Amino acid sequence: VVDIYGTTAVVQCHSVGMYHARQQIAEALRTVYGGRLTAIYDKSSQTLPFKADLGAVDGYLWGHAEHSSQVVTENGERFLVNWEKGQKTGFFLDQRENRELVKRYAKGRTVLNTFCYTGGFSLALLKGGAAEVVSVDSSQEALDMAAANARRNGFEGDCAKFVCKDVFTYLRELRDAGEKFDLVILDPPKFASNHRHVERAARAYKDINLNGLKLLLPGGQLFTFSCSGAVDVDLFQKIVAGAVFDAKVDAWAVGRFGGGIDHPLLMTYPEGEYLKGLHLLVRP
Repeated sequence: VVDIYGTTAVVQCHSVGMYHARQQIAEALRTVYGGRLTAIYDKSSQTLPFKADLGAVDGYLWGHAEHSSQVVTENGERFLVNWEKGQKTGFFLDQRENRELVKRYAKGRTVLNTFCYTGGFSLALLKGGAAEVVSVDSSQEALDMAAANARRNGFEGDCAKFVCKDVFTYLRELRDAGEKFDLVILDPPKFASNHRHVERAARAYKDINLNGLKLLLPGGQLFTFSCSGAVDVDLFQKIVAGAVFDAKVDAWAVGRFGGGIDHPLLMTYPEGEYLKGLHLLVRP
């Protein structure tokens, strides 16, 4: 993965081969981008196979950025991105087009955005005119950045609420309290890092989708995602279908999601379709 924030490129390797080629990758970036780049940062220590035992340490491959964070603009919303301390490369650019799409359904709605990180979907929904967005994450640091991003874009007060809780627990608490929303966003981190974890991941996806569906008002909409490459599109759809069945609702899949246009799928490597999502409409 190579994400570029201003004049800093952030490289993240997910395989041993790519990690060994990181200096060539840095040289290629300098060739392509020339003077538009002042620094190239390697953030691979947490994404390489554990058993490879490469002793990887995050750091600059070339140049050095004066600051490790920068305010960037996505679809008109402004976000502070920290590539040294943040998750992935600092932001989740693969969801850029999906955030813009979800914005269309926001006007006047009450929304629950789970696993919100620094507020990507939250800000898109608020910009789209949502009446209230409740953003939930287990990381207080991420929530603080999300709240700061909301203020940066002019959203404060009752329309933007931030809750630091384990999402699995919080979904149950909301369900037991009888809370309901017009829209629910489920965008969890990777539940299966490899095929050995698929069964456990399937249970986790089933859990959050089942409880997410139970929080929807009649006519409500669920936007649900998986970024686990080991959980393919067919399996993810079967898991969500099982949640619909157990929730005892009628729901239509009215949309499907994938990565942005800058995350193309190599046809000889179907496992590369790691990001997938469904847009469900529950019968009124």
